Amino acid sequence: MPDRDDARLTWTVLLGRWVEFAQSAVALPDDADGRAWKAAVPAIIGLQSLAMALQHAGELDRDERLLGIDRARVGIERYTDELRRAFGDQSLHPMLDELILDAWSGVKQAQAIDAARTD
Repeated sequence: MPDRDDARLTWTVLLGRWVEFAQSAVALPDDADGRAWKAAVPAIIGLQSLAMALQHAGELDRDERLLGIDRARVGIERYTDELRRAFGDQSLHPMLDELILDAWSGVKQAQAIDAARTD
């Protein structure tokens, strides 16, 4: 396990990538597709952050882990709804479908950790 300085550096780098991603959305064209992708940026970042956080659910005490799993479920549903609203009648891009599936997979993995542990 990395020490705290390594963890902060890793988080800083990760956060920097998402800031760059969000800033790049400004360059998207001002057509319907570009506006949909711009509107999707917060949900994309939210889903990715939930998927990443769920990978560390095993580090939490059981009560916190269960609360985190419940919050993640609510967040995934909310962000998925936001993506569907942003793109309207269009099918979601396969990358977005994969991102949603990754987040749900994180929930399943966290639940499996919880089922295997009895802290």
